[in-house]
Amino acid sequence: MVHYARGALALTAALLMTTAAVAQDKRVVKYNADYDPAPLAAMEQVIADFEAANPDIDIQLNNFDHEGYKTAIRNFLTADAPDLANWYAGNRMAPFVTSGQFMDVSDVWEANGLKDSLGSALASMTIDGKQWGVPYTYYQWGIYFNRDAYKAAGVDVPGPEGVSWDQFVSNCEKFAAAGIDCITTGTKALWPGAGIFDYLNLRTNGYEFHMDLTAGKVAWTDDKVRATFAEWAKIQPYVTKNHAAIDWQDAAALLVQGKAANYVMGNFAVAVFKEGGMTNDNLGFMGFPEITPGIARAEEAPTDTVHIPSGAKNVDDAKKFLAYLASADAQNKINAAMGQLPINKASTVADDPFLQAGFQMLSTADGGIAQFFDRDAPAEMAKAGMEGFQEFMVKPENLDAILERLEKIRQKVYQ
Repeated sequence: MVHYARGALALTAALLMTTAAVAQDKRVVKYNADYDPAPLAAMEQVIADFEAANPDIDIQLNNFDHEGYKTAIRNFLTADAPDLANWYAGNRMAPFVTSGQFMDVSDVWEANGLKDSLGSALASMTIDGKQWGVPYTYYQWGIYFNRDAYKAAGVDVPGPEGVSWDQFVSNCEKFAAAGIDCITTGTKALWPGAGIFDYLNLRTNGYEFHMDLTAGKVAWTDDKVRATFAEWAKIQPYVTKNHAAIDWQDAAALLVQGKAANYVMGNFAVAVFKEGGMTNDNLGFMGFPEITPGIARAEEAPTDTVHIPSGAKNVDDAKKFLAYLASADAQNKINAAMGQLPINKASTVADDPFLQAGFQMLSTADGGIAQFFDRDAPAEMAKAGMEGFQEFMVKPENLDAILERLEKIRQKVYQ
């Protein structure tokens, strides 16, 4: 018995040594991320699939909580850079690009045909003509509506193509006559109002102007900014009156109850609408209407990304993983778990009418994919801007003062 135990111990020790040797033979890729539980499990499966196809590579995932990660990334990019790191597209990645902390991965895009397969997100991943990471998920914004509220007000229910801007504005008068809010939102937390501003600005002036404005290149007193607010003024009287005192979920309840007809919001709200009792029969979705004829259609779709820090030690294998993460198969897996949309146009989307509509809308957005106002603008400008949007929605007569205040802040923030 003693001899057997010794033999088993010796065998175990030998196996452990072999395992350790195999582990040492593997090339390590360190990956810092900030996933919630469901997408974390999906990403772990994506990593397992990648490692099975690349048995000489070991992806070591270090997961942070969201808020902690925002601080941690600034430290680890400087002090102890991993080989891969999660972040966001658009102007949110710009500081790390301009400071030289993210690596140019244009070669990954070229070698894998990503300008085609990830084409809808190309503009938001490009700075100075180069690509700085790979996007793996986004979700659409648009107008969610209550079909029953439309019927109650005697307004034609929008079809798949939505409605024109003139029609949308004139419908607001009909909803008001029926005692129904044409548009609901809750701006207590400020950001929902930014979604309305972004769409009005994208449809009035286009993607490039949106990017220039959030990058501080355009004065807030510019005539084009005023043109955006002129369109907003057409629907301002028809927005839920106490929006500044309520959260976005409170506004969702108004849509569910049929007290409001339309809601400019992101696709994450569908779960809240359905928890409130709405079904695919009475919940509808349409893209935000065209305002200025001929402007290429841009959409709002906050995009999550993975980057290679400039201090990465295993760049070659990190690039291999980025190429895999860009594939339709990997994007299918992670987005099925997140309830969001893959960016690869060859991906398949869950059998959900709102995800299907969003995938179609974003995959065909020829004008570019904007992030969200508070992702595209620096924090101080974003906060001031959103406070200004909320104030305009309550007191539109304050527009001149609001724009002059925002212009002073722009001159300070972007020095």
